[in-house]
Amino acid sequence: MTLVECVPNFSEGRNRRTIDEIVGSISAVEGVRVLDVEVGEATNRTVVTFIGPPERVEEAAVAMILRAAELIDMSSHRGAHPRLGATDVCPFVPVFDITMTECVALSRRVGERVGAEGIPVYLYEESATAPHRRNLADIRRGEYEGLAAKLADPEWRPDFGPSEFDERVRRTGATVMGAREFLIAYNVNVNTTERRLAHEIALNIREAGRAKRDEMGEIVRDADGKAIKIPGRLKAVKAIGWYIDEYDRAQVSINLVSYRTTPLHVVFETCVEEAERLGLRVTGSEIIGLVPKEPLVEAGRYFLRKQGRSAGVPERDLIRAAILSLGLSELSPFVPEERIIEYIIAEEVLPAMTVRGFMKELSRESPAPGGGSVASLAGALGAALTSMVAVLTHKKKGMEEIRPEMEEVGVESQSLMERLLRLIDLDTEAFDRVMSAIRMKARTDEERVEREAALRSAYLEAAEVPLETMGRALDVMRLARRAAEMGNPSALSDAGSAAIMARAAVQAAALNVRINLKEIDDPSEKDPVLGRMEVILEEVETLYPEVMRIVNERGDL
Repeated sequence: MTLVECVPNFSEGRNRRTIDEIVGSISAVEGVRVLDVEVGEATNRTVVTFIGPPERVEEAAVAMILRAAELIDMSSHRGAHPRLGATDVCPFVPVFDITMTECVALSRRVGERVGAEGIPVYLYEESATAPHRRNLADIRRGEYEGLAAKLADPEWRPDFGPSEFDERVRRTGATVMGAREFLIAYNVNVNTTERRLAHEIALNIREAGRAKRDEMGEIVRDADGKAIKIPGRLKAVKAIGWYIDEYDRAQVSINLVSYRTTPLHVVFETCVEEAERLGLRVTGSEIIGLVPKEPLVEAGRYFLRKQGRSAGVPERDLIRAAILSLGLSELSPFVPEERIIEYIIAEEVLPAMTVRGFMKELSRESPAPGGGSVASLAGALGAALTSMVAVLTHKKKGMEEIRPEMEEVGVESQSLMERLLRLIDLDTEAFDRVMSAIRMKARTDEERVEREAALRSAYLEAAEVPLETMGRALDVMRLARRAAEMGNPSALSDAGSAAIMARAAVQAAALNVRINLKEIDDPSEKDPVLGRMEVILEEVETLYPEVMRIVNERGDL
């Protein structure tokens, strides 16, 4: 599923009726899901997080911006947060199966449509049309009160919409929009009430750093009079220090602009180092709003490795390790199901069942779930067994030399297990699309053509899902061989069982590929799929006896 996130900030945080109407304009768009609404009374600002397919997000964003323009009069707006318009900023963030380039195009489409409604639009971040427009703070400098002068400046003509400060713009202000990576709002707690100490940490870690000073404490400037900066330690990090009355402590307040450039755990560990230099201690941290699972998974792996433990454990264990190590529940409980985007939008059905519940569902007269889902389950079981062998080997005394390779096996096995579990549902969903195509009307020639095209597409997709299961199960077989070759001798039977499950997954999935391709007449469509299937079958049938030979010889079975 292609998903994009949109995080609009609009300039109303006190009138609940207005807030509800604006948020309602988003949720009214079919296919869009509102994940979070954060209302700030002091800032007089609301931040909404919603998600959906790009075409649906586009409609929701336009509807929301136009509704905010109707309900908010910027000429009377007051609040603590910098702002430029009724919808102040509207970023688009790639989530699943969508590129940054596609999000840039999305932001420009929305910008053009909003501009056509008489609202000035500036593009920023990855969508920026000039270097000086990339940074939100630079565009917003002067805020709403300086917008008339900004519009009159040729350097600051909007990318879309009017450049005159007319009566409509006086009410709506301007909107900044663009595509960016996921920004993590992150606060690190320190054991002091002194804001200046927290700010000292912030100056040392943030990319912008601090102004250089001479022996007299004066700021050193270049020939143009600009302050010369000493860069901070971390790229893609913005930070300040502040004191929070509610917590009676100071925090390093951080915007992590790109967690792939600087991982979350690196930010935390760097704060720990800087705090120690000042005689302080980091006591924990907090994530504001929602977060993708990736930075927490990577943090969990980092901290487990730091403890000398294997990182090849289930995803939930990694996230638990991250929560504990980062102290994310120090100020309030961090509940993954409420804070991690992927968990909020999760649509797992079959993998979430108990074993007994799945067996009962499988045994009913409905044709799905069926053999394809069972094939994926068998592959997932093989991956889980391989991971178990890797972890048992990693912790065994006398086998320290192969820990890095066994951890690699464990991490890869966990990834395969998660994907194969997802394929359990995907196989059933693919079959449901076949049934939908079968039920299409075919009374006229035109309807018959549409039905035949839909059926062909659905059957091809129904063949591709078990084909992917075969490929993933083949990867499990390869890992099972590595586990059998080097793994803990006490777990050799588990490595062999993993290979048996992987082989069963491949063979069962192959049957499902074949039966779905029977409905495809065109050799140019079906033969490539059958060819890929035969390659996988051949390699599995070569690997399987090899794994069993290793297991039997090493285990003297």
